[in-house]
Amino acid sequence: MSSIRLYILSTLAERGPQHGHALRGIAEQEHVDEWTDITPGALYGALKRMLAEGLVAVERTEREGNYPERQVYRITDAGDAAVTRIRADIFATVAVRPDPFDLALSSPDPARVDDLGADLRERRDALQRLLDEKTEHIASIEQYLWLAERLTLRHALRRIESEIAWHDDLLSQVPEIIADEKERRRRKGQKS
Repeated sequence: MSSIRLYILSTLAERGPQHGHALRGIAEQEHVDEWTDITPGALYGALKRMLAEGLVAVERTEREGNYPERQVYRITDAGDAAVTRIRADIFATVAVRPDPFDLALSSPDPARVDDLGADLRERRDALQRLLDEKTEHIASIEQYLWLAERLTLRHALRRIESEIAWHDDLLSQVPEIIADEKERRRRKGQKS
């Protein structure tokens, strides 16, 4: 599943043939980097890969003024089938990715185990700053967003809020975590 493929193919299907620069402009205008994992600059490489796979085809080449020639792409029948399949796969798949933080928490640095509370507090505070910044930013662009885009951004906020709540719970258990980790290390040392 690829959100960038979904974006390119659905944009071509909805708006008709476009060159890469136009697709990037549409992505920037729609602020896709705000509510997806797509960066507008990555569109060019994805477009070339989809051309090689037959999901898009060159409609024509055009030149405006002193700008270099640009290839205008259209979605193919294979691309139409792919965008339908990608959408269905994305709706059917629940993606909750592992967070590397969990591995670090389950195996803390023995030399810093007593600093765990302070480290977790810093992380929790960073999450709060991120939530505050995103909330303020969304408020500043909300008037330009469609309902589905606003709901998507609200989803991102809820995920951060959930992380903050989990960190608050985690912080309340720091003394027990430290004691447990020291006991685990002690027992591990006895077995050696």
